[in-house]
Amino acid sequence: MTVTETPAAPLVAGDPRLAPWRAFLEAHARISRRLDDELRAEHDLSLPEYDALLAIAESPDRRIRMRPLSEQVILSKSGITRLIDRLVADGLVERGTCLADARGAEAILTPAGLDRLRAASRTHLRGIEAHFLFAVDPVDLAAIGRSMRAVSEHAGPGAVRERCGR
Repeated sequence: MTVTETPAAPLVAGDPRLAPWRAFLEAHARISRRLDDELRAEHDLSLPEYDALLAIAESPDRRIRMRPLSEQVILSKSGITRLIDRLVADGLVERGTCLADARGAEAILTPAGLDRLRAASRTHLRGIEAHFLFAVDPVDLAAIGRSMRAVSEHAGPGAVRERCGR
């Protein structure tokens, strides 16, 4: 904002500009709940577990350091540790040591994890189509995408895909 611009009115509880924010929160919560319920029922995976498996699968060599993984899945350091512990116990992920930095830990997707992810992805994509894409006019998709990217970028940098010194 430059000095000559008039600042926007301060936000107050009854401000109509809050309506899109509330609609976003409600839509996100409802869709996330539905996607989580479907993944749990059909594949015994939670949505955060699915997101972690996907992030690992999309990483080079299907391995990723814990910090970038926690940023991508949007969990705290302790939260990602507990989530990875569950995935390790289920045989879907292995923990590895970073060869270039022995202090670093990596999550590595196992063949069983990749198989489970592939099976669950059909359910997840079907849910996105049914609960999001079906409800949105195709003409609005590009605008929603631009808007959400702008909000995300303004909120802070995304996870950088960090490889283990390779």
